[in-house]
Amino acid sequence: MAIEKTLSIVKPNSTLDNNIGNIISIFEKNGLRVSAARFSKLSKEKAEGFYIEHKERPFFGELVTFMTSGPVMVMVLEGENAVAKNRELMGATNPANAAPGTIRKLYAKSVGENSVHGSDSLASAEREIAYFFEKHEVVNRF
Repeated sequence: MAIEKTLSIVKPNSTLDNNIGNIISIFEKNGLRVSAARFSKLSKEKAEGFYIEHKERPFFGELVTFMTSGPVMVMVLEGENAVAKNRELMGATNPANAAPGTIRKLYAKSVGENSVHGSDSLASAEREIAYFFEKHEVVNRF
């Protein structure tokens, strides 16, 4: 199986509820390793740029407002089939539809405040990691 890298963001509701450690623990217990991390508060411009593909959707403004409402933990996760594994661990976008034990079932408050973001493909992961991290900031496996 291929070792991949993917981007994960612990969103403001989960950082403010002190769930960063709980979420990282779920990743680590399931074979994903944090190879880079940054705790920050996104500017409006940074959030709009990151979610640019949603610009024409009705929820875009609300999404940007939410993502800039508090600190986030932006991480690069690494492991076998990291993109798919991360998406499985996150659970469905709507926490009501998320499987038991998934991050969103455990920590999300709503569809909008769904606790975490994860890249949806290898191409997205590469683009998203580059958006938040310089190449030298992402630690290689050791």
